[in-house]
Amino acid sequence: MLNQSRLVCFVATADAERARAFYQDKLGLSLIEDNGYSLLFDAHGTPLRMQRVETVAPHPYTALGWEVGDLAAAVRAMAAAGVAMARFPGLAQDADGIWDTPDGSRVAWFHDPDGNTLSMHQAPGR
Repeated sequence: MLNQSRLVCFVATADAERARAFYQDKLGLSLIEDNGYSLLFDAHGTPLRMQRVETVAPHPYTALGWEVGDLAAAVRAMAAAGVAMARFPGLAQDADGIWDTPDGSRVAWFHDPDGNTLSMHQAPGR
């Protein structure tokens, strides 16, 4: 049934202006709409709707993630934009915050202004 429908991603913010600046200026997403209830961004053809809420209760796991071709370059670009990679105790991350998974994937995490955990992922062999 839904396999023919377009996926829309959702994330919440308690400070829409600060979140807008982060997603637009630091992550480079294009703002499509601000209707007063939510912000709508274009995430490379996938709609990302940012709901305005009173309080955000961030999950202890990844809320949104992007697949990138060169994770090390993406991490450096994010650092240049002022975005720090998250560190997790017990996880063997390199100096840039990248974790090499047992299957050969590479992952780095960061947080948005509301504390939502976001990630970048590089598939094995890239």
